[in-house]
Amino acid sequence: METRPTLSETQPELTWVSHAWRYALCLVISVGVWESVAGIERRDYPLLFTAELVLGAAAYVLVFFRRRAPVRIALAVAAMSALSGIAAGPATLAAVSVATRRVTWEVLLVGVANLVAAQTYTTIAPFVDNDPVITTLVNVAVNTGMMGWGLYIGSRREIMWNLRTRAERAEREQELRVAQARSTERARIAREMHDVLAHRITQVSMQAGALAFRDDLDGDRLREGLGQIQGQANDALHELRDVLGVLREDDPGPVTARPQPTYDDIPALVEEARTLGLDIDFSDEVDDTTPVPHATGRTVYRIVQEGITNVRKHAPGSVVEIRSAGDPESGITVVLANPLGDRTTGAPGAGLGLVGLRERTELRGGRLHQRTENSKFVLEAWLPWTA
Repeated sequence: METRPTLSETQPELTWVSHAWRYALCLVISVGVWESVAGIERRDYPLLFTAELVLGAAAYVLVFFRRRAPVRIALAVAAMSALSGIAAGPATLAAVSVATRRVTWEVLLVGVANLVAAQTYTTIAPFVDNDPVITTLVNVAVNTGMMGWGLYIGSRREIMWNLRTRAERAEREQELRVAQARSTERARIAREMHDVLAHRITQVSMQAGALAFRDDLDGDRLREGLGQIQGQANDALHELRDVLGVLREDDPGPVTARPQPTYDDIPALVEEARTLGLDIDFSDEVDDTTPVPHATGRTVYRIVQEGITNVRKHAPGSVVEIRSAGDPESGITVVLANPLGDRTTGAPGAGLGLVGLRERTELRGGRLHQRTENSKFVLEAWLPWTA
């Protein structure tokens, strides 16, 4: 249920132009009412003529302040219009202004007061051929139409306010959705950059550290080690370009990013780690009759990659056990276990790897847990087959 707006929210601001056309309309109404009796009053009823002018002028001044006390001013101007046709214009403006508020008792009170004032004026003013029945019907119709017009204006103002408010709310919600989408995309890119770069940079750090402590290497073996470091750094740059390629969607050039890793790329990842000196016991028991969906396989790949990276950082030289199993009905479970390390490579870590993995896994509808079991650090993840 929507809350009705306040008057200050729906009423337009009154500028000098707004005052000018409203007063012009009042003058037209005043002239229309008083014109037929002005000459007679001036000639035969000078006192009434003077009262018309004085009360009419006062009504035009008083109606200017109608928004400060709408009902009281409308009643006061209505009383003036009972003795002054010139005040009919301001009385109409004040009554319509009250009707725009759409408060039932105010509309009825001011409407009846204006009807009584109109009946009084048409009775005492020297109109020619004044038929009481026709005059009464005209007064009822005019006052009904006047209050109805005010109700219409008030209703229209409220409708316009609601439409404007809804449009502004929709714009704010759209801006919020865009901001959330940007935040989600930034988080996704941050996860990808961490998963890609942490793995490669850890390898570079480990190899560089090993070379720094070796003083028995000849030139050829030293160059071979430096070449491996260069290769890992180049791979890191290439994979970084792949990740950042999503930020250049407006680039008219050809797409140069390589395909994202899938489940089938895990054996190559394990073999690469083995060539760099990591002892890995890898067991793949995933049903191979149905290909693992790319999105699921990519998440499993990142979990294995992060696990290998963490072992290099925190438990270098230990044996890593990697077990993956599953099928389309039960999903995929991957478990990584390694002894708790008592030394590290010195490679810096932000502690965000497992946080990013958990976010990535949960976004795919899965679960990720870490625990210590028999002096081993165990990382276990489950993912639905179709993520």
